[in-house]
Amino acid sequence: MKVRYSFSSHRTRNVKNIRKQRPKYPALADKVVEEADIILEVLDARFIEETRNLQIEETIARKNKKIIYVLNKADLIDTKKIPKETLDKVTPFVFVSSKDREGINKLRTKIKIEAKKVPKKEKKFEDGSFEDRIKVGVLGYPNTGKSSLINVLTGKSSAGVGSDAGFTRGVQKIKLSSNIILIDSPGVIPQSEYHHSETEKIAQHTKLNARAYSQVRNPENVILLIMRDYPQLLEKYYEIPANGDVDFFLDELGKKKGFMKKGGETNTDMVARSVIKDWQTGKIRM
Repeated sequence: MKVRYSFSSHRTRNVKNIRKQRPKYPALADKVVEEADIILEVLDARFIEETRNLQIEETIARKNKKIIYVLNKADLIDTKKIPKETLDKVTPFVFVSSKDREGINKLRTKIKIEAKKVPKKEKKFEDGSFEDRIKVGVLGYPNTGKSSLINVLTGKSSAGVGSDAGFTRGVQKIKLSSNIILIDSPGVIPQSEYHHSETEKIAQHTKLNARAYSQVRNPENVILLIMRDYPQLLEKYYEIPANGDVDFFLDELGKKKGFMKKGGETNTDMVARSVIKDWQTGKIRM
């Protein structure tokens, strides 16, 4: 059985009218960097390099702001297998799992240590009052778990949480301690990728949870990308020996799940979305 990994040969077509981020999102990210003293860049521990926003990091460095890399969803991967050279690029970092509440105390301590290093400054308001609180901006790709992280850090459901990518709709300021404020913001895809509508780029964003399984067009292309990047992972999870053949895999899984159209044809769209949902919700572990 032949392994096929070409987007051009696998049902590709121009994808138009894809739901994009609202134009204000990149501007909001810049505003958060400008206002914050410390930035938490929340990355998916499974896709550290892919979920870094180098444009935001350049802005942070240019403005001489402190950055802490939060490697979230660490429960979905064996962190000991992550290459040292990858971790060296995201120092300082803290592994956390918002779901299991692992690493949260370590992150909270790290924030407080860095907050003590921030030069004291007071902001005077029109009513004569002052504010000297440290502001910690929380940035990252859509669906890397920023809002869930904030809720675990603060011990309360302050930030809205949703299963769809881009759930957070605006900047929120949430109290972490008496002198530290967290600034939550919508997930931001780098500006260089912002208007891309190419099939592979959209598939890549969906693989990284930056686009929800319910929103992406041509979901079978996402399955193609996952099978290309992680050989045999889906086959082993669903117990289907497909040898990398995406069409065969989706057809067999559709039959197994009963996702069929009238006439006995597999509902490829439905079965592909079900796989992406399992992937994005962490059921399929790397």
